[in-house]
Amino acid sequence: MPDLLLNHWFQLALITPVMFWTGRPIHTTGWRALRNRSAEMNSLITLGTCAAYGYSLLVTVAPGVLPAGVRGVYYEAVGVILTLILLGRLFEAKAKAGTGQAIRELLGLRARTARVVRDGAEVEVPVEEVVVGDVVVVRPGEKVPVDGVIVDGRSTLDESMVTGESIPVTKTVEDEVVGATINQTGAFRLRATKVGADTMLAQIIRFVQQAQASRAPIQRVADLVASYFVPAVMFIAIASFAVWYAVGPDQALTLGLVSAVAVLIIACPCALGLATPLSIMVGTGKGAQHGILIRSAEALETAHRLQAIVLDKTGTITQGRPTLTDVVQVNGFIEDEFVRLVASAENSSEHPLGQAIVRGAADHGIGLVEASEFDSVTGKGITATVDGHRLLVGKAAMLTEVGIDTSDLREDADRLASDGKTPVFAAIDGELAGVMAVADTVKEDSATVIAELKRLGLDVVMITGDNRRTAEAIARQVGIDRVLAEVLPEHKAQEIARLQDEGRQVGMVGDGINDAPALAQADVGFAIGTGTDVAIEASDITLTSGALGGVLTAVNLSRATMRNIRQNLLLAFVYNTAGIPLAAGVLYPFTGWLLSPIIAAAAMALSSLSVVGNANRLRTYTPKSLPLVARRTVADRTSVEVAAS
Repeated sequence: MPDLLLNHWFQLALITPVMFWTGRPIHTTGWRALRNRSAEMNSLITLGTCAAYGYSLLVTVAPGVLPAGVRGVYYEAVGVILTLILLGRLFEAKAKAGTGQAIRELLGLRARTARVVRDGAEVEVPVEEVVVGDVVVVRPGEKVPVDGVIVDGRSTLDESMVTGESIPVTKTVEDEVVGATINQTGAFRLRATKVGADTMLAQIIRFVQQAQASRAPIQRVADLVASYFVPAVMFIAIASFAVWYAVGPDQALTLGLVSAVAVLIIACPCALGLATPLSIMVGTGKGAQHGILIRSAEALETAHRLQAIVLDKTGTITQGRPTLTDVVQVNGFIEDEFVRLVASAENSSEHPLGQAIVRGAADHGIGLVEASEFDSVTGKGITATVDGHRLLVGKAAMLTEVGIDTSDLREDADRLASDGKTPVFAAIDGELAGVMAVADTVKEDSATVIAELKRLGLDVVMITGDNRRTAEAIARQVGIDRVLAEVLPEHKAQEIARLQDEGRQVGMVGDGINDAPALAQADVGFAIGTGTDVAIEASDITLTSGALGGVLTAVNLSRATMRNIRQNLLLAFVYNTAGIPLAAGVLYPFTGWLLSPIIAAAAMALSSLSVVGNANRLRTYTPKSLPLVARRTVADRTSVEVAAS
């Protein structure tokens, strides 16, 4: 080395700014913790660097007070230690920033301006100036500026940024659209319903930020261990110095100081502090990318311990609205003509069953005509005249009262009812014409997801206020063996508590206001994102896409995150438990080798970087594709067919 670099005064001049300016944040925090008798990682760094700097300063200013053989300085150790620690924290900061990448991408995709209709003209304004009630024009290829309801037009939208679903969704009048989604084909106008902090995108960001700022129960365990670990390390450092000074060979003072400083540096529990929060932040960010909003770190942790999942029927397992499923006609009536006449009659009705028949006709491309002499018979059905034909549509009792025999369709009606469907009889011109079945149909992925949840060892239970016959019919279709039927809304939470009293961790999935108490009672509440705001607020995890598959993804993500945290904690403790004895000098009597403070600092930084790298492996997590599972039918109730996806 050039003589200038070996000069103690020159080294002092170089290192003093590093010690007191670069290292100031570390020292401030470390000394404050020591004053409050709550030693932590910064305390170790402060003690180690202050010991090395103070000893070197003494050698520089008053070398005569020390024996000639122990007048070495450790300025370079101070500089390298602080540099490596700050370098590790830089990587940590970048890792933390990286976990919010999904959110930043969403923010980057927000529309900056909106084309608003005001005073009969289209005006382009900043998106912040859009208010609830404004009519906004969205053209093909543009981003939807705010949440709203389509009032004119039709289009397909890419909603993957908020739902995780890659398949475009067709939207028409009265359909809701979400801000930041991309309009693909047609132009439409929407009425703004949520702007600013109330939009779906803003809620996603807020949920993820809350989850990333929260602390998982396992983090409290790590903090408890650290609270004992740090004082123990300080004791080992002091004991190491004392032993070396008392019984060491030549330069015992120097060897004692070196070993004490090395112990303080290598034992710094930086990695221990990073182990849990980094994995939590990566995990919650990954959940957001797949349409899963995790409101707290505790929910993310608890989800991996669930033993039972309770599913609400309506809107969770099923679509949540009645659909025309079956048509059976008699006495020579043609199916399309039969459906056209009945749907035309029901078109004037506001009853959900009638509207389901109307939607069924539209789905099959059957045109309707206007009915005359329409009359609704409360609790029974309707009467109407369509194209000169007199129709009676409703319950079998309504037809029986006017002398129409329904026995020819009784067997079909019973079969439909046993499947959980509601039969609707129809007579045309005084003659029995047929029966239609209306039911709340099962979602396409329900049977698949339920089979996978059971494969993971979870007990799947269905809960509903519906009658037992309908509930059990739905349960057979999706492969659920345990059904809680005819449960009043106020009793759903009691049923959850009863399952918890059996000693099990219980998750609840629901979408309605009546599910809110049960969602809050459950160990983890999953809210279907297409449900009510009350249910979402009462839940721990929100599935923005409304698909039941989000429950499976959330459970698997929780398991992957907890596995990652345990790996991080193992990495942190391996470095510390292996490094401390080496730093204390246990090998010196046998090998003459003593761990340098610089090597100790590098090992400590490597420990932190290992944890950071392992936590970021969660970024590669991808929900596995589900196998195809055939629904159980009434004819085949014994098994669920599983084929490779």
